[in-house]
Amino acid sequence: MAGTSYVFGPVPSRRLGYSLGIDLVPFKTCTYDCIYCQVGRTTKKTIKCEEFFPPEQILEEIKEKLSKTSPDFITFSGSGEPTLYSKIGELTEKIKKITDIKIALLTNGSLLWRKDIREKLSKIDLILPTLTTANEDTFRRIHRPHPELRLNNIIDGLIKFRKEYNGKIFLEVFILKGINDNKEELIPLRDVIEEIEPDKIQMNTAVRPPSEKDAVAVDMKRLEEIASFFGEKAEVIAYRQRVSKGVKGDKISHIVGIIKRRPVSAKDISDAMGIEIEEVHSIIKGLMIKGIISSFNHLNETYYILKEGKR
Repeated sequence: MAGTSYVFGPVPSRRLGYSLGIDLVPFKTCTYDCIYCQVGRTTKKTIKCEEFFPPEQILEEIKEKLSKTSPDFITFSGSGEPTLYSKIGELTEKIKKITDIKIALLTNGSLLWRKDIREKLSKIDLILPTLTTANEDTFRRIHRPHPELRLNNIIDGLIKFRKEYNGKIFLEVFILKGINDNKEELIPLRDVIEEIEPDKIQMNTAVRPPSEKDAVAVDMKRLEEIASFFGEKAEVIAYRQRVSKGVKGDKISHIVGIIKRRPVSAKDISDAMGIEIEEVHSIIKGLMIKGIISSFNHLNETYYILKEGKR
C-alpha cells in the first residue's frame, strides 16, 4: 500500500496554502542530520547530487495528480534535501510547460554556495531555506552536517543567491529552547539575515516530535518576542492553524502517504484531509491491526509512523 510514489498530497501547509509535495530523494538522504527533524535520523548523509529518480516518471505522476486537483503550490520537499536531486532544474522547466501553478522549494540551504545549484534553482518561484544560527559550533550541534560543510560558506551562498535570484525567499529561522533562543545567538543571526535580505523571516520551532530529546520547542509568546526582535519582515509560523479543502478519493492511501513522510497525530490527519476525527481513528485502527503503522507518545500526544519495511 505504501509503494513507491514521488508525489504526495495535496495537503494544507502553514506556509504554502494547499501544497502538492514532490519527494525528489530517497528516504532520509540529506546533507544534515538535524536534532529537530520530524522525519527522523538521516540514514544517508551526503553532499553528492544524483539523479535518484527519472524526471519523466515524476512528471507523469504530477500530471496525474493535477488532473484531479488544483493546489496553490507544487512543492519540492519530502523526506530529505531536495537540492541533492541533480535534475531539479530540468524537472522545474518540464513542470512549467504543463501548468501555471507556482513551484516552491523547501530546502535547508546547505548547498547554495555552489553556483551550479543556484543556477538550477533560478526558475523556481519561491525558495524557503533554513538558517538557525551564525555560530559554527551551534550550527554543528543543531544540524550535525556533512563534514565538508561550513556555516560561513552556507551563509555566503544565501547572500549570493539573493543577489542572483528574482523570485521570493522566505527564510525559516528554527528556534530551540536553551540552544539558539538567547541574545548571544540572536543578535549575530539578525545581522546575518539583514545581509541576506529575505522577503520574509518565518519563525518556527519543534512543535512536532524531533529526532532528539534535547530539541525542545519554545512557546508561542517567546517566538513572538523573537519575531519582534527580527523586525517587520518576521512572522511566527509555528502553532499556526491549517485550513483544509478536504480530500477526495482513496482516504486510506492518502493517510498512509502523509504518515510515510513524517510522524502525525490523528488531529493532524483530520486537519490535513478535512475529515472527521472519528473517521480518522477508524482508519488508523485498521492500519494498526494490519501492521502498517505504529504509534508513540510525545508531549502527551499520540503520533503515528510507518512501520519498518512498509516504506
